[in-house]
Amino acid sequence: MEKNKHIIICVGRQLGSGGHDIARMLALDFNAKYYDRELLNLAAKESGISEKFFEQNDERRGIFRSLFHLHASHVGDNNLYNNDFSQENLFKFQSDAILKAADEGSCVFVGRCADYILRERKDVVSVFVSASKRFRIDQIMAKQHLDVPEANKYIKQRESERASYYNYYTGKKWGSAESYDLCIDSSVLGLQATERFIADFVRKRFQL
Repeated sequence: MEKNKHIIICVGRQLGSGGHDIARMLALDFNAKYYDRELLNLAAKESGISEKFFEQNDERRGIFRSLFHLHASHVGDNNLYNNDFSQENLFKFQSDAILKAADEGSCVFVGRCADYILRERKDVVSVFVSASKRFRIDQIMAKQHLDVPEANKYIKQRESERASYYNYYTGKKWGSAESYDLCIDSSVLGLQATERFIADFVRKRFQL
């Protein structure tokens, strides 16, 4: 890659599609920082709110459904009556962390509406990784130690939450081709070949 070339790759993904692994490979390929759950730590530092709270509500709408079960230690210097403590402002804390990380150098972001948050930048490419249902179920069964019905239920629940979160904050449709620069099925080529395909697309996109 061209020296000092600033590249931002935003990876959306279906559950069990291998999007996390592909994003990690892309980060290595482009000598970029990888941000997935690391964003929760950055948002926690910026806001003073415990990372555990961001983890509990990661990529889910309806954050305040668990607010009343929140221990005081999760809030840090904030409190439940602070006007800045709202669902939208929790999203803003995370958005600020994404913007700050993007300014500091090349990055690969996984989910969390990063493609929308960084939409004004010219150095961003957005990708959505999907996979066949059988492929995704097999992945979830192996990683979560679930049987087929349990894995299927797990996928449906988490993807419903993820889609609701993305659609609400972006005004776009999660997983829809028109919302991304590139959509690809990782179960067709496999994870490594899919990553190479995306990397080639990124290089052509930025004329590297």
